[in-house]
Amino acid sequence: MLALVTCSGAVDRDTDLPLLQRELPEARVEIWDDPCVDWAAFDVVVVRSTWDYHERRDEFVAWARHMESVSNLWNPLELIEWNTDKRYLLDLQRAGIPIVDTELIAPGEVFEGLIELSGDLVVKPSIGAGSNGVIRTRGDEDLARSQISALHARGLTAIVQPYVELVDVAGETGLVFLGGEYSHAFEKAAILARPVSFEGGLFAEEQVGPREAGPVEIAIGERVVAHLPPTAYARIDLLPTASGAVVLEVEVTEPSLYLDCHAGAPARAAAVFRSLAP
Repeated sequence: MLALVTCSGAVDRDTDLPLLQRELPEARVEIWDDPCVDWAAFDVVVVRSTWDYHERRDEFVAWARHMESVSNLWNPLELIEWNTDKRYLLDLQRAGIPIVDTELIAPGEVFEGLIELSGDLVVKPSIGAGSNGVIRTRGDEDLARSQISALHARGLTAIVQPYVELVDVAGETGLVFLGGEYSHAFEKAAILARPVSFEGGLFAEEQVGPREAGPVEIAIGERVVAHLPPTAYARIDLLPTASGAVVLEVEVTEPSLYLDCHAGAPARAAAVFRSLAP
């Protein structure tokens, strides 16, 4: 038996779930923090839309650790621990993978000034999902410092990145890999180019559609996947810059896979998930 794991607020908002259920009639949708679920009854537990994890990351990681002890968890615990804190971006950078310029400022640390706070910036928490806690400063240094301080007051590490203006024209490119193989791509319009509104408090409303990724973009995605342990799924979000595509985020915990952007994607995902059973 296979579990597709979500959170209570995402059951009716995860557009991938009904597509997966159609291909996987044997699967059951379960809430990750439901105390009534007998997780040991499942051969495979596949994390899908646990979009509230960032509010209780320690609890979520503890849940994932328990899943590894009673079932087959995908993606694995080591990836969940690594991926639920965006400090992983510097790990990718050390591996030679191009990322958007990133400076991390933990509570109590001094801002090193690698990125000018007076610029058009994005400031966000290192533990976050769905664009919660993300702001664009548009050159307002006081706003940038205020947001960093607000995140530190919550015990969170702040991430500072330059706003990549080309995204306003070209959008983001999302690459989806299933079972380690490239599956499909999607386009996401720039979220911070306009006022942000949230869907059910879980995630910023997005404009998403199909896209054909270029060979250079796919090659970056393949380098990321090669850097990781085996995955059931991986999503690599790229930003366009004047010098080429760079990684904005790697999502191997609970990403939308936008399976509706390619006709064969739901069946491919289902085949991979079904193959995870021991």
